[in-house]
Amino acid sequence: MSNVVLSNTDYSVIGSRPIRPDGADKVTGRAQYGADFQMSGLLYGKVLRSPYAHARIKSIDTTKAEAYPGVVSVVTAKDIPTVQRNRPEGGFTPNENVLAVSKALYKGHAIAAVSAVNIHVAESAIALIDVDYEVLPSVVYVRDAMKEDAPLVQETLTTMELGEDSGKKSNIATHFRYELGDPDKGFSAADVVVEREFSTKMVHQGYIEPQNASALWNADGHLTVWTSTQGAFNVRELLGKILQKPVSDITVVPMEIGGGFGGKLPVYLEPLAALLSKKSGRPVKLAMTRTEVFDSTGPTSGAWMRIKVGATKDGKIIGAEAELALEAGAFPGAPVTAAAQSMFAPYDIANMRTDGYDVLVNRAKVAPYRAPGAPIAAFGSEQVMDEVAQKVGMDPLEFRLKNASKEGSRRVDGPTFAKIGNVECIEAAKNTEHYKSEIKGPYRGRGIASGYWANIGKASSCSIGVNPDGTITLVEGSTDIGGSRASIGMQAAEVLGLAAEDVHPTVANTDSVGYTFLTGGSRTTFATGWAAYEAAQDIKAKMIARAATIWEVDPDNVDLVGNELQHKSDPELKISFKELAGKLADTGGPISSQVSVDPAGQGGAFSTQIADVEVDPDTGKVTILRFTIVQDAGKAIHPSYVEGQMQGAVAQGIGWALNEEYYMGDQDQMVNSSFLDYRMPTSLDLPMIDTVIVEVANPGHPYGVRGVGEVPIVPPMAAVANAIADALKLRLTEMPMSPGAVLEAIWSNNGEVVQAADD
Repeated sequence: MSNVVLSNTDYSVIGSRPIRPDGADKVTGRAQYGADFQMSGLLYGKVLRSPYAHARIKSIDTTKAEAYPGVVSVVTAKDIPTVQRNRPEGGFTPNENVLAVSKALYKGHAIAAVSAVNIHVAESAIALIDVDYEVLPSVVYVRDAMKEDAPLVQETLTTMELGEDSGKKSNIATHFRYELGDPDKGFSAADVVVEREFSTKMVHQGYIEPQNASALWNADGHLTVWTSTQGAFNVRELLGKILQKPVSDITVVPMEIGGGFGGKLPVYLEPLAALLSKKSGRPVKLAMTRTEVFDSTGPTSGAWMRIKVGATKDGKIIGAEAELALEAGAFPGAPVTAAAQSMFAPYDIANMRTDGYDVLVNRAKVAPYRAPGAPIAAFGSEQVMDEVAQKVGMDPLEFRLKNASKEGSRRVDGPTFAKIGNVECIEAAKNTEHYKSEIKGPYRGRGIASGYWANIGKASSCSIGVNPDGTITLVEGSTDIGGSRASIGMQAAEVLGLAAEDVHPTVANTDSVGYTFLTGGSRTTFATGWAAYEAAQDIKAKMIARAATIWEVDPDNVDLVGNELQHKSDPELKISFKELAGKLADTGGPISSQVSVDPAGQGGAFSTQIADVEVDPDTGKVTILRFTIVQDAGKAIHPSYVEGQMQGAVAQGIGWALNEEYYMGDQDQMVNSSFLDYRMPTSLDLPMIDTVIVEVANPGHPYGVRGVGEVPIVPPMAAVANAIADALKLRLTEMPMSPGAVLEAIWSNNGEVVQAADD
């Protein structure tokens, strides 16, 4: 089932479902991904990685590798320019994660890299590099890392305590607090208080395409890098910092990308390919194996949290507080800030407090994963909300509706909501056939959860040129992961009265378009789409001016109506966009436009989700019977792609909820680093996921757009957890809720499960 509710504006192109412009190349295999890169004289690289979770590097001897036939260049950390540490950058420099300097801080930390005439020679060569390690004690779980006697991941790091450097060395990089009102007073007046602790495991984004990068450090000093990335300008900036090279000497060419979800924002191989190319004088290509992806790239955090919510007997929340500690990996930067800001955002609560802890562990530095931090926080907060609703005797959706944040509500960290669609999402969920249906059968349950993500804006650029045949070329700088070429081009088409097929969009390299922030944070259709809108408005004005010149009238008397330029009062003066485009060469020359924008007003997004499950009490297996996601898109530019974002996020959330985790061995090493052992859901594990798109126009965008890629992954884990609790009358507080975890919960309850009535 799929439908759209609350749409009140009709457009010609926006809201339609044209075929994506990059579709043919992708389904025929002609699209060029990073691993497809080829160039004359290309060398192949391989990276030597630490086998230990924590070890001091006493020495590195590359002599044998350098002498091995077919090896062309070898690099270690000494080949990277030294950059001074800078606390505002998080207490470390970007190069330290690219190549280990004095210590290997996690299994898979890069130690050295080689380039050779083929990959087999490169693989043989890295085995010849002799590294003398002093193995050190390690710590890989957040609660262990917070202990006073825990091994220090970064020996010089001191804790930032509520905005001040404490001077105390620990694995806690930062402790911050948000507070609104008086939570203690709220709890003292509450009739019902629920307090629970929760924990989650580290999980990976699970993109299909491994990281890759190719580079040519040319003889003139100019560096060109071809890579699958979510942000070409981000890569350029990081390469400049790491290599101490002006960004004007670097060109980054974004290849097609086989998934990212935030995991392809950092750089891993790009600096290594550049340095190997500089030493060899030839282009070099590097690509990770799946095990390297798991061990050496950024997953999202494991976490511990304590959540407390108080309410009056009539179901009004009057107090909420939380402590959240998230694993950052070996360098500061866990998404705990966003987690703390998002967790209570679906509710209008006068008294709130959240404390966040950014905690280092001996694992790869975490990277964003769709609404970074918010799904983890919601796993705990939405379960507590369900318990409070049960204790006051309210339907879970009625409870959420009674307490829903709306325009004018304030987040715990201060901002006040503008127009939002939270209430509308809850009401739409109540009106679904799914929620109105009964859940029948033993060991079956239904769960509800809501979620929020703030979205971002940031800078974007776009250029448009009018072709003689009346079509337009559109050049933009946002990597296309989920159909953004189409959603951006459609906004330009709407302005100009063109068909979507008349817009030919291209994602350009960093030399061919103005600065564009990365593809992430649900900003691309909002911000780069806005740049396309403004560029199209400029094209419209220029076409109007050209028509006015031909007719020798004032441009103020000419308008573009549909795809036709018309004189406002003389019906005889009219010409189609296509016809005028064909006359440009003879009436003043070509028309083009280039626009850069930096929009605010991105507008937060909400989602409410419904999960039905069946639990086998003998095996612990949880089967998802039915799932519905309701989400406010502001305005769905291309509804099919919005639905795809919604369904894909739910699929990932179900995997995160039930099976996915970094399973660590006794040497603090991941032991399930393959898709055979890291259990992601397949089509056999999922029902058809029903989608309901709510459209509450965002006043901060010309077409009312809100980002759609992040918020759908926030509620699924909590919805599944609440459904399991409904089915078993037992609450699971650790994730994943795997068959083993379900059985442990049953056994800890003396093997008793309250069986649901079989209707």
